[in-house]
Amino acid sequence: MRLDFTSFYQSEAPRLVRTVSLVTGEPVLAEDSVAEAFARAWSRWPEVSSHQQPAAWVMRVALNEARSRFRRRAVERRKAAMIARPEATYDPQPQVDRQLWDALRKLSRNDRTLIALRYVADLSQAEIADVLGLRPGTVAAGLSRVRHKLGAALGPTYQEELT
Repeated sequence: MRLDFTSFYQSEAPRLVRTVSLVTGEPVLAEDSVAEAFARAWSRWPEVSSHQQPAAWVMRVALNEARSRFRRRAVERRKAAMIARPEATYDPQPQVDRQLWDALRKLSRNDRTLIALRYVADLSQAEIADVLGLRPGTVAAGLSRVRHKLGAALGPTYQEELT
């Protein structure tokens, strides 16, 4: 069944932005990456809408776009450090639950991606495997490992929510 792009965008965009925000730890970067992914989906809508899971296609593009932006920004910061005064730069961080964000930042990008796709995007293990190009068993093992890491870092306050 071919989806209407507007309906697809309205139903999927908020979830994708939240997911990519968790992966990157940067809501503004997430919004930009998801917007770019939807723009690419729009330009290929006949093809994308025929996919079994078009949201997985957009998610993959958004995550790849975020990675590309991280790489570009790393180069920009290295170059900027040579010419800018470090004390004059400002990089806002999300003002959310610090303990949770601190624990998430300590995880690898791959681990954050697993958590974001499972708990923010609410994808099944099979869907995560499809998005990331992994085997479902690899996803299950990775989620179990990451839940234990987060449980240890966050303590009993968050334990129930992650299991």
